[in-house]
Amino acid sequence: MLPTDRTEQETTSAATGLLDRPVANRARPRALIVAVAAALAPALLAPATAQAAGAKKARKPKKADETTITVGSDETLTLTETTTATELVIEEGGVITVDDGYSLSLTVNGVETGSELAALTDGYGGVATAIAAGTYTGTVVLNVAEATDVAYSTLTFPFRQAIYVDADGVDEDKSVPSDVLDGTVTDTGASDITLLSDGEAFNGVYVAGGGSYTLTDPTIAFDGNGRCDFVGYGAAVVGTGSGTTLVLDGANISNVGVVRTAVIADATANVIVKNSTIKCADGVVPAEYPAAGTGDTRYMITVPWMLGISGNVRATNLLGASTKATYINSSVSSEKWGALSVDGGSYCTLTAINSTIANTGGQGYGSYAIGNVTEHFLGCTFDVGDYALIHWGASAHYGDSTKDAVSDLNDSLSLGLTSAELDDLPVQSTTIDAGRFMVMWYAAGSVAIDGGTQVSTGETTFMCKAVAGTVTVDGSDGATITTGNGVLFQLMDTDRPSSVTVSGKPWSSETTGTYTEPTGSPAKSSSWDPTTSQSTDAKGTFTDIALTGDFYNSVRGGGNASLQGQNLALSFTRTTVEGVISASTAMHSVSTITRTEYREISEVTNTPGAVVNNGVLVTLGESSTWTVTGTSYLSALTLASTASITAPNDRTVTLTVDGTETDIEPGSSYTGALALTVS
Repeated sequence: MLPTDRTEQETTSAATGLLDRPVANRARPRALIVAVAAALAPALLAPATAQAAGAKKARKPKKADETTITVGSDETLTLTETTTATELVIEEGGVITVDDGYSLSLTVNGVETGSELAALTDGYGGVATAIAAGTYTGTVVLNVAEATDVAYSTLTFPFRQAIYVDADGVDEDKSVPSDVLDGTVTDTGASDITLLSDGEAFNGVYVAGGGSYTLTDPTIAFDGNGRCDFVGYGAAVVGTGSGTTLVLDGANISNVGVVRTAVIADATANVIVKNSTIKCADGVVPAEYPAAGTGDTRYMITVPWMLGISGNVRATNLLGASTKATYINSSVSSEKWGALSVDGGSYCTLTAINSTIANTGGQGYGSYAIGNVTEHFLGCTFDVGDYALIHWGASAHYGDSTKDAVSDLNDSLSLGLTSAELDDLPVQSTTIDAGRFMVMWYAAGSVAIDGGTQVSTGETTFMCKAVAGTVTVDGSDGATITTGNGVLFQLMDTDRPSSVTVSGKPWSSETTGTYTEPTGSPAKSSSWDPTTSQSTDAKGTFTDIALTGDFYNSVRGGGNASLQGQNLALSFTRTTVEGVISASTAMHSVSTITRTEYREISEVTNTPGAVVNNGVLVTLGESSTWTVTGTSYLSALTLASTASITAPNDRTVTLTVDGTETDIEPGSSYTGALALTVS
């Protein structure tokens, strides 16, 4: 709600203060859309491309120059058409409503304001908004628009948006024209527009139903909570539906609020963002939200703490089946939680080219991958609080933005980049700076690293939670891996507490589970073979690279967590590796982890020990050398004829197989209880 003790000019300045750069009034033809102090409830489309007369019923505003609308504490005002005034007074208990099938939005001086979401516990999902009590002065427009109801699971979200686009172009009847400041709007695109909101759950541009739309140089700044980023309720821009293409070029989006997402791609749409800056910052979580959070996606508005991070807004989300989202020459950041997310989708494609991906608040991930998604990162810079990638079943690639690679993606993803745009994109390598881990696997899937990619992590580089995670690193073009805590790969049991089913509440579960460290020695499984490669193994393949760091497999097996065992299979070709490679026992610094200790997730120390159900299979291929820096326990070892195993200077390495000292010979293979010791 805008303060009442400011002039109209001052309130306009306050609104533009939400932005990173000032918004100047621009000289433009009278036919173009609304300016800050322009005519009341103007037409949204520029006449040159407006829909044919009579195609859609226009709403005729009721002009009310220099008037005050007052709604008393015991009164309900029902509006049937868009209404304007210079002052609106809503006393506590006063209500403004519209007929079924319509929505109500308030703008003051071109800023959507006053909208408040219902409580999550209202019995309807808390998705409805009402205009808050207060006094609003300036150019006051009460917009009555046709409803845009979007179903998700058992809830229906009553979307309101500044611009609604379908296959026929802009639908003025579903739009809120008075929220559009500056610029030009046509049926095929909008340029130089500004959209501002300090209310809740208001959307900027919603493109659906096979529409194709281009936003050029838009400025969008929303300050206030959204409600659901699994459907985009409250997002700056949404592209959804089969055949829908939404292009953002030169966008500046800056949102603050709980799940006040910047960009949503959904339901097979193709969303392309280029030359843009997108950033989102956390808001204040509603008091009725469960303290521990929920994994029920109808209500989930904070990141599940079991991921070891916090936050309540992710900058982007990719949803639905076979949906595509691409970010080119852009900057995408979230305060915490996540910058780029794929959640609630299947077989989607997420791509970033020559872009910066960051968390500004010290926690969070660069990207999230679930549902057999494919993710491409070419020439990107990651500066993330915790993870470059949280992996729930995907194929991810980090490499260089070569001309051929970008051109191939331009064709396969229908990015629409011109020859000039392709030529102007410089060839860059990817740089990853992650505060804790590069990748955390919670489900089977692959990661490929090549080109000149530079990976630097504050802690363990590759963290795999008892699943068949695979990583392939090709250093032939200069890729490097640097670990902050000396551990390159950790295969371990999951330490992720589970959600707990609840009843009598709107949400079906709460994340109140506890992880308890297992005690005692693991029981050896009679059905698990730790000496042979199996489809459920975690695998690492390294070629033409120098590695310094340790590799551990601490999976207990023996029926623990229904897992009989799991192996870590490592292959090195023309590679030098210096460190410990071993089965181990991993321990947290605390015996139990609840939401209070959420930062202890994945934080373990290793004690090397003999293989039980945690096989370690090492293949030293052509021209590879392993310098053993400490006692290492394996279950299988294969050396190519040009491979070697050494110890640090002035030390020697000894191999025992089932307790018998054995010579290490190139071209040989060994299986059983293997121990390499350094003396």
